[in-house]
Amino acid sequence: MEQNRTASRTYRSPISRLTLLAAVAVLPMLAGCGSDDKTDLGPVAPVEDLYNNGVDALNAKRYVTAGDQFSKLEQNYPYSSWAVAAQLMQGYSQYLQNKYTDAISTLDRFIQLHPAHRDIAYAYYLRALSYYEQIADIQRDQKSTEQAMNALQDIVNRFPETAYARDARLKIDLCRDHLAGKEMDVGRWYLKQRLYEAAIGRFQRVVDDFQTTNHAPEALHRLTEIYLVLGLKDQARRTAAVLGYNYPGSEWYEDSYANLVEGGATKREDRVPDAPKKGLLSRAWNAIF
Repeated sequence: MEQNRTASRTYRSPISRLTLLAAVAVLPMLAGCGSDDKTDLGPVAPVEDLYNNGVDALNAKRYVTAGDQFSKLEQNYPYSSWAVAAQLMQGYSQYLQNKYTDAISTLDRFIQLHPAHRDIAYAYYLRALSYYEQIADIQRDQKSTEQAMNALQDIVNRFPETAYARDARLKIDLCRDHLAGKEMDVGRWYLKQRLYEAAIGRFQRVVDDFQTTNHAPEALHRLTEIYLVLGLKDQARRTAAVLGYNYPGSEWYEDSYANLVEGGATKREDRVPDAPKKGLLSRAWNAIF
Protein backbone atom coordinates (compact mmCIF):
# COMPACT_ATOMS: atom_id res chain seq x y z
CA MET A 1 0.00 0.00 0.00
CA GLU A 2 3.01 2.32 0.30
CA GLN A 3 2.82 3.38 -3.35
CA ASN A 4 -0.87 4.12 -3.01
CA ARG A 5 -0.26 6.25 0.06
CA THR A 6 2.33 8.29 -1.80
CA ALA A 7 -0.22 8.90 -4.51
CA SER A 8 -2.81 10.06 -2.00
CA ARG A 9 -0.34 12.58 -0.57
CA THR A 10 0.30 13.96 -4.03
CA TYR A 11 -3.42 14.33 -4.60
CA ARG A 12 -3.84 16.95 -1.91
CA SER A 13 -0.52 18.63 -1.28
CA PRO A 14 -0.35 21.41 1.35
CA ILE A 15 -0.14 24.13 -1.27
CA SER A 16 -3.16 22.92 -3.25
CA ARG A 17 -5.30 22.49 -0.12
CA LEU A 18 -4.33 25.88 1.22
CA THR A 19 -5.36 27.36 -2.10
CA LEU A 20 -8.71 25.65 -1.81
CA LEU A 21 -9.24 26.89 1.73
CA ALA A 22 -7.66 30.30 1.36
CA ALA A 23 -11.06 31.89 0.91
CA VAL A 24 -11.74 31.12 4.54
CA ALA A 25 -9.29 33.86 5.45
CA VAL A 26 -11.62 36.53 4.07
CA LEU A 27 -14.58 35.49 6.19
CA PRO A 28 -15.96 38.45 8.12
CA MET A 29 -14.83 38.46 11.71
CA LEU A 30 -17.41 38.39 14.46
CA ALA A 31 -17.22 40.54 17.53
CA GLY A 32 -15.17 39.45 20.50
CA CYS A 33 -11.66 40.79 20.05
CA GLY A 34 -11.65 43.03 23.09
CA SER A 35 -10.21 42.72 26.56
CA ASP A 36 -11.54 39.16 26.94
CA ASP A 37 -8.94 38.07 24.44
CA LYS A 38 -6.19 38.49 27.02
CA THR A 39 -4.68 35.74 29.10
CA ASP A 40 -2.56 35.69 32.21
CA LEU A 41 0.46 35.39 29.95
CA GLY A 42 -0.20 38.67 28.19
CA PRO A 43 -2.18 39.86 25.19
CA VAL A 44 -3.17 37.37 22.51
CA ALA A 45 -2.33 38.10 18.88
CA PRO A 46 -5.21 39.31 16.72
CA VAL A 47 -7.33 36.51 15.32
CA GLU A 48 -6.28 37.08 11.71
CA ASP A 49 -2.60 37.01 12.70
CA LEU A 50 -3.01 33.65 14.40
CA TYR A 51 -4.76 32.22 11.38
CA ASN A 52 -2.27 33.63 8.87
CA ASN A 53 0.65 32.47 11.02
CA GLY A 54 -0.81 28.99 10.92
CA VAL A 55 -1.20 29.10 7.14
CA ASP A 56 2.35 30.36 6.72
CA ALA A 57 3.64 27.57 8.94
CA LEU A 58 1.77 24.98 6.86
CA ASN A 59 3.30 26.37 3.68
CA ALA A 60 6.73 26.10 5.30
CA LYS A 61 5.92 22.52 6.43
CA ARG A 62 6.24 23.51 10.07
CA TYR A 63 3.19 21.48 10.99
CA VAL A 64 3.61 21.54 14.76
CA THR A 65 3.80 25.34 14.75
CA ALA A 66 0.78 25.51 12.48
CA GLY A 67 -1.21 23.32 14.85
CA ASP A 68 -0.25 25.49 17.80
CA GLN A 69 -1.45 28.63 16.03
CA PHE A 70 -4.80 27.12 15.05
CA SER A 71 -5.25 25.73 18.55
CA LYS A 72 -4.59 29.15 20.11
CA LEU A 73 -7.06 30.72 17.75
CA GLU A 74 -9.78 28.24 18.75
CA GLN A 75 -9.09 28.72 22.44
CA ASN A 76 -9.05 32.50 22.41
CA TYR A 77 -11.63 33.28 19.73
CA PRO A 78 -14.06 30.35 20.03
CA TYR A 79 -17.07 32.25 18.66
CA SER A 80 -15.42 33.79 15.62
CA SER A 81 -15.76 32.59 12.05
CA TRP A 82 -11.99 32.14 12.05
CA ALA A 83 -12.31 29.44 14.72
CA VAL A 84 -14.39 27.29 12.37
CA ALA A 85 -11.74 27.46 9.66
CA ALA A 86 -8.97 26.92 12.22
CA GLN A 87 -10.61 23.73 13.42
CA LEU A 88 -10.55 22.26 9.93
CA MET A 89 -6.97 23.41 9.37
CA GLN A 90 -6.01 21.93 12.73
CA GLY A 91 -7.27 18.56 11.51
CA TYR A 92 -5.21 19.00 8.36
CA SER A 93 -2.04 19.83 10.28
CA GLN A 94 -2.56 16.78 12.52
CA TYR A 95 -2.96 14.63 9.43
CA LEU A 96 0.28 15.95 7.98
CA GLN A 97 2.04 15.05 11.23
CA ASN A 98 0.71 11.47 10.91
CA LYS A 99 -1.36 12.01 14.05
CA TYR A 100 -4.28 10.22 12.45
CA THR A 101 -6.24 9.48 15.62
CA ASP A 102 -6.08 13.14 16.63
CA ALA A 103 -7.03 14.23 13.12
CA ILE A 104 -10.05 11.93 13.07
CA SER A 105 -11.19 13.26 16.45
CA THR A 106 -10.81 16.88 15.31
CA LEU A 107 -12.60 16.24 12.03
CA ASP A 108 -15.42 14.32 13.72
CA ARG A 109 -15.97 17.35 15.93
CA PHE A 110 -15.92 19.69 12.92
CA ILE A 111 -18.43 17.52 11.05
CA GLN A 112 -20.73 17.34 14.05
CA LEU A 113 -20.64 21.07 14.76
CA HIS A 114 -20.66 22.36 11.18
CA PRO A 115 -22.59 19.92 8.96
CA ALA A 116 -23.54 22.65 6.48
CA HIS A 117 -20.08 24.19 6.11
CA ARG A 118 -18.98 24.81 2.55
CA ASP A 119 -15.89 22.62 3.06
CA ILE A 120 -17.76 19.76 4.74
CA ALA A 121 -16.98 17.43 1.83
CA TYR A 122 -13.27 18.03 2.34
CA ALA A 123 -13.64 17.34 6.07
CA TYR A 124 -15.16 13.94 5.27
CA TYR A 125 -12.43 13.28 2.71
CA LEU A 126 -9.60 14.17 5.08
CA ARG A 127 -11.18 11.99 7.75
CA ALA A 128 -11.29 9.07 5.29
CA LEU A 129 -7.64 9.61 4.36
CA SER A 130 -6.73 9.50 8.05
CA TYR A 131 -8.17 5.98 8.16
CA TYR A 132 -6.70 5.06 4.78
CA GLU A 133 -3.15 5.97 5.83
CA GLN A 134 -3.39 3.52 8.73
CA ILE A 135 -4.02 0.47 6.55
CA ALA A 136 -1.65 -2.28 7.65
CA ASP A 137 -0.03 -4.95 5.52
CA ILE A 138 -2.01 -8.13 4.93
CA GLN A 139 -0.16 -9.93 7.72
CA ARG A 140 -1.95 -7.77 10.30
CA ASP A 141 -5.52 -7.17 11.40
CA GLN A 142 -7.54 -5.40 8.72
CA LYS A 143 -9.87 -3.36 10.92
CA SER A 144 -8.30 -0.13 9.65
CA THR A 145 -8.94 -1.21 6.06
CA GLU A 146 -12.62 -1.78 6.79
CA GLN A 147 -12.85 1.59 8.59
CA ALA A 148 -11.23 3.28 5.61
CA MET A 149 -13.66 1.61 3.21
CA ASN A 150 -16.64 2.74 5.27
CA ALA A 151 -15.35 6.31 5.48
CA LEU A 152 -14.60 6.42 1.75
CA GLN A 153 -18.02 4.99 0.90
CA ASP A 154 -19.58 7.70 3.07
CA ILE A 155 -17.99 10.29 0.77
CA VAL A 156 -19.31 8.55 -2.34
CA ASN A 157 -22.81 8.43 -0.85
CA ARG A 158 -22.86 12.02 0.40
CA PHE A 159 -20.91 13.83 -2.31
CA PRO A 160 -21.14 11.62 -5.43
CA GLU A 161 -20.34 14.32 -7.99
CA THR A 162 -17.21 15.71 -6.34
CA ALA A 163 -13.54 15.09 -7.02
CA TYR A 164 -13.37 13.64 -3.52
CA ALA A 165 -15.87 10.95 -4.49
CA ARG A 166 -13.93 10.09 -7.62
CA ASP A 167 -10.75 9.59 -5.63
CA ALA A 168 -12.68 7.72 -2.93
CA ARG A 169 -13.95 5.20 -5.49
CA LEU A 170 -10.40 4.45 -6.57
CA LYS A 171 -9.28 3.98 -2.99
CA ILE A 172 -12.26 1.74 -2.23
CA ASP A 173 -11.10 -0.57 -5.02
CA LEU A 174 -7.62 -0.60 -3.48
CA CYS A 175 -9.10 -1.41 -0.07
CA ARG A 176 -11.12 -4.26 -1.52
CA ASP A 177 -8.02 -5.64 -3.21
CA HIS A 178 -6.20 -5.40 0.11
CA LEU A 179 -8.94 -7.29 1.96
CA ALA A 180 -8.99 -9.94 -0.75
CA GLY A 181 -5.24 -10.28 -0.39
CA LYS A 182 -5.68 -10.94 3.32
CA GLU A 183 -8.24 -13.69 2.60
CA MET A 184 -5.88 -15.25 0.07
CA ASP A 185 -2.97 -15.16 2.50
CA VAL A 186 -4.98 -16.95 5.18
CA GLY A 187 -6.40 -19.39 2.65
CA ARG A 188 -2.95 -20.34 1.40
CA TRP A 189 -1.85 -21.01 4.97
CA TYR A 190 -4.83 -23.30 5.56
CA LEU A 191 -4.07 -25.06 2.28
CA LYS A 192 -0.48 -25.72 3.33
CA GLN A 193 -1.75 -27.14 6.61
CA ARG A 194 -4.19 -29.33 4.66
CA LEU A 195 -7.12 -27.69 6.42
CA TYR A 196 -9.14 -27.86 3.24
CA GLU A 197 -12.56 -26.87 4.55
CA ALA A 198 -11.17 -23.69 6.12
CA ALA A 199 -9.21 -22.91 2.96
CA ILE A 200 -12.30 -23.34 0.79
CA GLY A 201 -14.14 -20.81 2.96
CA ARG A 202 -11.43 -18.20 2.46
CA PHE A 203 -11.04 -18.70 -1.29
CA GLN A 204 -14.78 -18.80 -1.88
CA ARG A 205 -15.20 -15.53 -0.01
CA VAL A 206 -12.79 -13.92 -2.47
CA VAL A 207 -14.89 -15.25 -5.35
CA ASP A 208 -18.18 -14.16 -3.76
CA ASP A 209 -17.22 -10.80 -2.22
CA PHE A 210 -14.12 -9.63 -4.09
CA GLN A 211 -14.66 -10.96 -7.59
CA THR A 212 -13.55 -7.71 -9.27
CA THR A 213 -10.11 -7.84 -7.67
CA ASN A 214 -7.05 -9.39 -9.27
CA HIS A 215 -7.12 -12.15 -6.64
CA ALA A 216 -10.22 -13.84 -8.05
CA PRO A 217 -8.41 -15.98 -10.68
CA GLU A 218 -6.06 -17.48 -8.12
CA ALA A 219 -8.96 -18.10 -5.73
CA LEU A 220 -10.76 -20.12 -8.41
CA HIS A 221 -7.57 -22.02 -9.17
CA ARG A 222 -7.02 -22.86 -5.51
CA LEU A 223 -10.59 -24.11 -5.21
CA THR A 224 -10.08 -26.32 -8.26
CA GLU A 225 -6.88 -27.60 -6.70
CA ILE A 226 -8.56 -28.46 -3.40
CA TYR A 227 -11.55 -30.18 -5.03
CA LEU A 228 -9.17 -32.41 -6.97
CA VAL A 229 -7.31 -33.31 -3.77
CA LEU A 230 -10.63 -34.20 -2.14
CA GLY A 231 -11.67 -36.27 -5.15
CA LEU A 232 -14.55 -33.93 -6.04
CA LYS A 233 -13.87 -34.00 -9.76
CA ASP A 234 -17.22 -32.58 -10.88
CA GLN A 235 -16.85 -29.54 -8.64
CA ALA A 236 -13.26 -29.13 -9.77
CA ARG A 237 -14.34 -29.15 -13.44
CA ARG A 238 -17.16 -26.68 -12.81
CA THR A 239 -14.93 -24.30 -10.89
CA ALA A 240 -12.34 -24.48 -13.65
CA ALA A 241 -15.12 -23.72 -16.13
CA VAL A 242 -15.87 -20.48 -14.30
CA LEU A 243 -12.16 -19.67 -14.27
CA GLY A 244 -11.79 -20.46 -17.95
CA TYR A 245 -14.80 -18.38 -18.95
CA ASN A 246 -13.82 -15.28 -17.01
CA TYR A 247 -10.02 -15.48 -17.31
CA PRO A 248 -9.33 -17.64 -20.40
CA GLY A 249 -5.81 -16.36 -20.98
CA SER A 250 -4.59 -16.41 -17.40
CA GLU A 251 -1.81 -18.60 -16.08
CA TRP A 252 -4.14 -19.71 -13.30
CA TYR A 253 -6.51 -21.22 -15.86
CA GLU A 254 -3.65 -22.99 -17.61
CA ASP A 255 -2.51 -24.46 -14.29
CA SER A 256 -6.03 -25.51 -13.35
CA TYR A 257 -6.58 -27.19 -16.71
CA ALA A 258 -3.26 -29.04 -16.39
CA ASN A 259 -4.30 -30.20 -12.92
CA LEU A 260 -7.61 -31.47 -14.28
CA VAL A 261 -5.81 -33.51 -16.93
CA GLU A 262 -3.30 -34.86 -14.43
CA GLY A 263 -6.06 -35.72 -11.97
CA GLY A 264 -8.07 -37.55 -14.60
CA ALA A 265 -10.94 -35.09 -14.43
CA THR A 266 -10.73 -34.35 -18.15
CA LYS A 267 -8.73 -35.27 -21.23
CA ARG A 268 -6.03 -33.02 -22.62
CA GLU A 269 -7.81 -32.75 -25.98
CA ASP A 270 -11.12 -31.80 -24.36
CA ARG A 271 -12.27 -28.35 -23.37
CA VAL A 272 -13.42 -27.82 -19.83
CA PRO A 273 -17.15 -28.59 -20.13
CA ASP A 274 -20.13 -26.52 -19.14
CA ALA A 275 -18.47 -23.12 -19.34
CA PRO A 276 -21.07 -20.40 -18.68
CA LYS A 277 -22.60 -18.87 -21.79
CA LYS A 278 -23.23 -15.41 -20.39
CA GLY A 279 -23.15 -13.26 -17.31
CA LEU A 280 -20.52 -12.10 -14.86
CA LEU A 281 -18.41 -14.33 -12.67
CA SER A 282 -20.95 -14.04 -9.85
CA ARG A 283 -23.78 -15.29 -12.07
CA ALA A 284 -21.73 -18.24 -13.25
CA TRP A 285 -20.69 -19.08 -9.73
CA ASN A 286 -24.24 -18.85 -8.39
CA ALA A 287 -25.52 -21.04 -11.21
CA ILE A 288 -23.03 -23.76 -10.34
CA PHE A 289 -23.17 -23.68 -6.55
